[in-house]
Amino acid sequence: MKKNRTALRACASALIIALSLLLLQRLLTPKYVDDVVEGAFIAEFYEEEMSHDLLFIGDCEVYENFSPPELWREYGINSYIRGSAQQYIWQSYYLLEDALRYETPSVVVFNVLSLQYNQSQREAYNRMSIEGMRWSPSKVGSILASMGPEESFLDYVFPLLRYHSRWSQLTGADVEYLFDSKKVSHNGYYMRVDARPAGEVPTGKPLADYSFGDKAWEYMDKMVELCEREGVRLVLIKAPSLYPYWYPQWEEQVEAYAAEKGLSYVNFLEIQEETGIDYATDTYDGGLHMNLSGAEKLSHWLGAWLTQEVGLPDRRVEPKLSAAWEEKLAFYEAEKLAQYEKYGLTPEK
Repeated sequence: MKKNRTALRACASALIIALSLLLLQRLLTPKYVDDVVEGAFIAEFYEEEMSHDLLFIGDCEVYENFSPPELWREYGINSYIRGSAQQYIWQSYYLLEDALRYETPSVVVFNVLSLQYNQSQREAYNRMSIEGMRWSPSKVGSILASMGPEESFLDYVFPLLRYHSRWSQLTGADVEYLFDSKKVSHNGYYMRVDARPAGEVPTGKPLADYSFGDKAWEYMDKMVELCEREGVRLVLIKAPSLYPYWYPQWEEQVEAYAAEKGLSYVNFLEIQEETGIDYATDTYDGGLHMNLSGAEKLSHWLGAWLTQEVGLPDRRVEPKLSAAWEEKLAFYEAEKLAQYEKYGLTPEK
């Protein structure tokens, strides 16, 4: 009997220690609800209940430049953006692989800017793309493909090891969202309504080698093969960001690859007149990313193209999905008005 009580006490103590460490880990792990909200985008995908016909995969050139609410409102296209800051192509591949565990969209749109990277640049970007993923072989693969020499796999398994010294950075949000989260995107879209015109964009500095790296091409091939295997149409795009500079030599490589693989490729830098983008009014940071008006213009063009060229269905006739989108659009319009007030702007009619 005494041995049993001792064993129970030991188990209870171990459980209390484990729960305390878990609580501490949740407290110290960044919540991404105030300033750097991009770190919350990846996890929000798992809250979706309806299947999507269109998935965007990529970096800020998708999550700041295309509006799923606008695609729904105009064309009835149910879409989601699995984007994150400076998302590398191997992370895009594993995020797509992860998404296909839950659904099979008709179309995946991938932004090609990340082909320029052949290795991860910063741990902070790795974590914003990876930490929000649910545990699966895809998350493990993304960690192993992304880690720099200073990173440890165990730090991803137990974030407390990485964030144990974050005490001085804690805010009220860390406590408020200890067990919950705040929705910060619109099906992965990051909204900005303010405008800062683009000035003169300098030509990119000459590079010693314009060739994309072996690792980048390896994961591009893997993405193509994955989509073919799952019966998904892959569309490549280059968003109309003026910076980082998109070299003609890079464009040639993507065009050749798309032709070789039989993929559609749309370079929005080359169809400014068709999309109606005005760099004096449609960007909030001098041409790096689109603001709301720019994102809605691009979504209008892309939605028409996807409807005509790919035949994506208009799902507004589905009562349950339409009801879900009524709530999403209400949230979209509420944030739009809040941002107009924040920046002292007059709402568009």
